[in-house]
Amino acid sequence: MTVVGCSGSFPGPESSASCYLLEGTYEGRTWRVLLDLGSGALGPLHRFVDPLTIDAVLVSHLHPDHYFDISGLYVMWRYHPDGPRPKIPVWGPEGVAKQAARAYGMDKDKGMCAEFEFHEYDDRPVQLGPFAIHATRVVHPITAYGLRVECEGVSVAYSGDTGPCQEVVDLARDADLLLCEAAFLESGDNPVDLHMTGKQAGAAAAEAGVRHLVLTHIPPWHDPQVTLAEAREAFDGPIDLAAVGSTYSF
Repeated sequence: MTVVGCSGSFPGPESSASCYLLEGTYEGRTWRVLLDLGSGALGPLHRFVDPLTIDAVLVSHLHPDHYFDISGLYVMWRYHPDGPRPKIPVWGPEGVAKQAARAYGMDKDKGMCAEFEFHEYDDRPVQLGPFAIHATRVVHPITAYGLRVECEGVSVAYSGDTGPCQEVVDLARDADLLLCEAAFLESGDNPVDLHMTGKQAGAAAAEAGVRHLVLTHIPPWHDPQVTLAEAREAFDGPIDLAAVGSTYSF
């Protein structure tokens, strides 16, 4: 897993919004899947991989900091000088195809369906090359999903955007890595069912028994070191702050 973008709610001076690259070998080739493609993320993605080699995009929810650069990917697929690309699947919540079209100012019925195969999450796992992905509804003002990716006995859980809830704990149960949002501070007057604090992320990781916690989606107006200190109050395992270019190999 490579962190492409990890800034919370909007791109910051050090990072684009949410985007995480998963790579795994299957049937003699490398598969590449994106968890989210938020605002500003398509540019830095070029540093790590040719975007034309992406096999699928998994969108956690339809806030711009998690899906908005699908517009740029559409342009690459539609207008690249080498010709139109084969369709790739884009998974997301109900209405993902129409929302992507609306964001680009396209007809909602036709939209980007000539370039992408849009799918909506349900109770069935998604199989993409070596990756088995399970989507779980989490707590957020709009329909939002956490994602658990399993590959050859390794599991990575991604909270997406969520308030503290049992669903995040269940999603992350015994995971090798939990990539967990921590957009709020314990000292803040925080709305309920919107985001988590570092301490809440740490508590979820501890209850789930994860092996490694990576804190992400911290907005530019917060000091990440404060978030890290909060998480350490609740989780005594390894903790990292997500940073652009960080890689985790299993």
